[in-house]
Amino acid sequence: MTRRWAAGWAVLALAPWLLPEQLRGGVFDVKTFGAKGDGKTPDRGAINKAIDAAAAAGGGTVYFPAGTYVTGSIRLRSNLTLQFEPGCTLEASADPAAYDAAEPNQWDKFQDFGHSHFHNSLIWGEGLENVSIVGGGLIGGKALTRGGGGGGDKAIALKLCRKVTLRDFSILTGGHFGILATGVDNLTIDNLTIDTNRDGIDLDSCRNVRISNSSVNAPNDDAIVLKGTHALGFARATENVTITNSLVSGYDIGSLVDGSYKRTVKQAPDRDGPTGRIKIGTESEGDFRNITISNVVFDRSRGLALESVDGAHIEDVAISNITMREVSNAPIFLRLGSRMRAPEGTAVGSIRRVNISNLVVYDADPRYGSILSGIPGHDIEDVKLSDIRILYRGGLTLDQVARQPADLVNTFFFRATGGVPPREPYATPEREKEYPEPSMFGMLPAYGFFIRHAQGIELNNVEVGFLKEDRRPAFVLDSVKAADFQHVKAQKAAGVPAFVLLNVEDFSVHGSHSVPDAHLDKVVRQEM
Repeated sequence: MTRRWAAGWAVLALAPWLLPEQLRGGVFDVKTFGAKGDGKTPDRGAINKAIDAAAAAGGGTVYFPAGTYVTGSIRLRSNLTLQFEPGCTLEASADPAAYDAAEPNQWDKFQDFGHSHFHNSLIWGEGLENVSIVGGGLIGGKALTRGGGGGGDKAIALKLCRKVTLRDFSILTGGHFGILATGVDNLTIDNLTIDTNRDGIDLDSCRNVRISNSSVNAPNDDAIVLKGTHALGFARATENVTITNSLVSGYDIGSLVDGSYKRTVKQAPDRDGPTGRIKIGTESEGDFRNITISNVVFDRSRGLALESVDGAHIEDVAISNITMREVSNAPIFLRLGSRMRAPEGTAVGSIRRVNISNLVVYDADPRYGSILSGIPGHDIEDVKLSDIRILYRGGLTLDQVARQPADLVNTFFFRATGGVPPREPYATPEREKEYPEPSMFGMLPAYGFFIRHAQGIELNNVEVGFLKEDRRPAFVLDSVKAADFQHVKAQKAAGVPAFVLLNVEDFSVHGSHSVPDAHLDKVVRQEM
């Protein structure tokens, strides 16, 4: 008996009503296995039967004709393709019993519930290879939750898999994560549309990943985010990742899929503006290296964020050809902190060798500027910013900075507080161990760039300005070594310095329209 016929007989043993011609080409139609696709009948059992039959045959394509399939947990297998026909909707069941239970994870104290468990998802796979989900269908996850209370909490969850392709389908409201990939290698994500209520795509401890030609709308959380949790029981690097030719946004939920692009929601659950960005972190025990991000549009979202706060080393990152409009916090946010949500003894990480170029930003939140901030004793290192233009909304003053409460965090708009005595406007809190967001520092003393605890910083052909006059300096540098500003332009109000230097060593500026050329070996405090 040949291997092919042996596989066929194995399938017939699982589904004896099938005729041999139904097995030809390795295509397994879910309706042949009893799925109704009528939007009412629970189809989970039939779908998983089709998957089991394909697996018994050594692999194949599980085919979904047009229709609405109400289902709970779908268990992927190796050498399997889920093929969605246009007009197909996979609808998450509202019945909590339709989902597999969340598997135990002894390391769940180091990350939230959603990152720690995988089986309680609409589609999940663990320890697999050669898996694809493709086609012009829709995954509807309105019934998915954020997890912890039973039922399903993710649209797609993959753990320790290899050679995975996700292409051409859409996700509408994907639960805690539209896609969570943890410890996945050789992953291709292409031409997806994700319009969701929490994170869009999370890559956790993944290697050799390509995300391209995709649109991710996530007003309440991050659109595309790279993470390094302890969910696998050890720290694993996220490396060799490309993100390109895509859109990230913070429109109202559902308005990317329906094409209306509504902008009525003013803030995310954390009370800052809409999220919808690309980020490295916050979970950051595992390292990040060899990352490229290019040709991406940010619209009505927070800016780009690179965060190491749990011990990760972020190294060798190239970001280019980015446009942003209606930015709801810092256009650029690099944060090295010491939250240390990791096993005891984990050391503070690093951020170094980061290049950001060809960035154009219009209508950015005036309160935060762009931020590069380490912590005392741990500098951000070797960052090059070039060919950048940022236009902020403006309209703020240094006096407002001086009068805000010292513990001001996570406010949606600053409100002047009567009776608050002024403080040193440049005495920005460190917040070493807090969750990293630009708003953690309150309103910043610089409208353009606030750079602190950093060394080896270069700005070349960088221009900052405002739509409404802003009476704060364009650049504030605090505890910085080896800063080189070449051909930098800064719009400034009359009588306001372009630069404020605090405890700065080896500072150079050349070819700037705002200040004369200079090289300063060491200054404690100087305005320019």
